[in-house]
Amino acid sequence: MGLLDGKTAVVTGAAQGIGRAIVDTFAREGAAIVIGDVNQGAAEQAAAELVEGGARALAVRCDVTSESDVEAMVGRCVAELGRLDIIVNNAGVTRDATLRRMTLEDFRTVIDVHLQGAWLGTRAAAAVMREQKSGSIINMSSISGKVGNIGQTNYSTAKAGLVGLTKASAKELAHVGVRVNAIAPGLIRTAMTEAMRADIWEQKLAEIPMARAGEVSEVADAALFLASNLSAYITGTVLEVTGGRYM
Repeated sequence: MGLLDGKTAVVTGAAQGIGRAIVDTFAREGAAIVIGDVNQGAAEQAAAELVEGGARALAVRCDVTSESDVEAMVGRCVAELGRLDIIVNNAGVTRDATLRRMTLEDFRTVIDVHLQGAWLGTRAAAAVMREQKSGSIINMSSISGKVGNIGQTNYSTAKAGLVGLTKASAKELAHVGVRVNAIAPGLIRTAMTEAMRADIWEQKLAEIPMARAGEVSEVADAALFLASNLSAYITGTVLEVTGGRYM
């Protein structure tokens, strides 16, 4: 018996990185998966690999800034997989620059993908889940939303906003049995972070009491906890996956 047997999950930005680790973990625990990603080819490849491993999986091209795309993705999940129990609003982008050099377009792009995208996903999923009187919504925040990062006024703003979205949504939906929580990863080993300059990487490592970067599988395990009945009495929380950084 898997922790998510009989459940169906939508994960955005799921074709690579943390999102891909989450769908792999959810599938291993018995969930049927909708892989939402703006890169349709990568989503289809990921879905094919999950199906080959014995999971039920569906690839859907989704631009999370598009209301119609998000609603269509949720609609296909219900129509083709029968229900929607979990959504992980994970899709994200970066457009790093100092405040002086950042363009309004770069600020808006990051806000739209992270924050508007998660709001659209939360709203669309909640419309289904409130009828079922059950469901788990998980928003991917970041430790950057707690402490701020130089060169990331857009990203830090978006990730802090996700905490507010999570808590307000949790209060609105608790009475219908729908839980809303957030995950705030710290320094996680991905292709993006491993491309950092060596001195910056070492500086960040020095801030972590556990003295190592996290792995995408460890973020996925936190998502599994929040998606499953192990967290049945938890809502409105922000689970930090940071190795103790900025505690």
